[in-house]
Amino acid sequence: MPDPTLAKDEFKARFLSQYVDPAFAGLAGELDRIAEVAWDAYDNSRKAPLTQKAGPGYADPDYDLAEDWIAAKAAIDRAQADYESGDRPQRVLLVNGSSRSEHTCPGEMSKSYRLIQMASEVLEEGGLDTEILDLSRTTSEYGRNIHPCKSCFSTAAPLCHWPCSCYPNYSLGQTQDWMNDIYPMWVRADAVMIISPVNWYQVASPLKAMMDRLVCADGGNPDPTLTQGKKAALAKQVELDGWDYPRHLKGRLFSVVVHGDVEGTKDVRRSISDWLKFMELAPAGPLAELDRYIGYWEPYATSHQALDKDLAMQGEVRNAAKTLLDAVLSHRDKAQIPGSELHPPRQK
Repeated sequence: MPDPTLAKDEFKARFLSQYVDPAFAGLAGELDRIAEVAWDAYDNSRKAPLTQKAGPGYADPDYDLAEDWIAAKAAIDRAQADYESGDRPQRVLLVNGSSRSEHTCPGEMSKSYRLIQMASEVLEEGGLDTEILDLSRTTSEYGRNIHPCKSCFSTAAPLCHWPCSCYPNYSLGQTQDWMNDIYPMWVRADAVMIISPVNWYQVASPLKAMMDRLVCADGGNPDPTLTQGKKAALAKQVELDGWDYPRHLKGRLFSVVVHGDVEGTKDVRRSISDWLKFMELAPAGPLAELDRYIGYWEPYATSHQALDKDLAMQGEVRNAAKTLLDAVLSHRDKAQIPGSELHPPRQK
């Protein structure tokens, strides 16, 4: 494939394009010196400038692991310990998949977030803790990025690390990645409820980005020293020698609600549900999966009023949450999902 490496002038032009505000004009000299340092990091591929030895418990204790990755792995381990603890209220992660928010260009809150609030009330009244992951923050909040998956898994499963080690990549300016905060949210949850709109026959952009980046939760390698970082040939051999495809989110329950205005709700709901089932999460029950239209072929300008009037749809969302609530409360022994002990005859 074509080499994407930039020449120095092009790199600096792109780097400095972040500072077009005239308020930076008086800092031109300082910015040029910073750009020189950034160029040096880029030219020398300093992806992870801060590292420390992996230490005991890794295949190669002397390998230099990125400090960012070590911190992310520690957060996941704490979340897993919390998930396995019986001495706490059970917890549901509520995911607002919409990129829409009144805090940025659309000027109006998302209907998905309104439905999240309805579901949260039901779950909390039932005695569960709830945590809301509002993916609209990727469009409205500074520094909330979900960078795209680089598809390491398709080179070889062990090349995809758990958690993802592709980011941050300081040399390419791929920083402020939110996923290291998102992974523990999924891990500590007993169940997940995703509510998403349909955007052009698909899930909304930030939800798809998160879905792609969760590939490492399904078969990902928790020991980057096995592959000496991103050495593709070594990862291929590790996979061919026999890879156990660890299912890091196996056994959690889920509910999915998809809403749209003209087309695509059923296909998008099935897409999300199939993805979750492939990762060996379990559907909470038939009423926990819902696809509906709000204001079908009606003006977008009155879509919130359409939701206000659609009491049946609101009731169905609450029933989805109640179904998830019942499933979580009856699922205290996490090993008892039917088929959970079976070994799949083939892996992805």
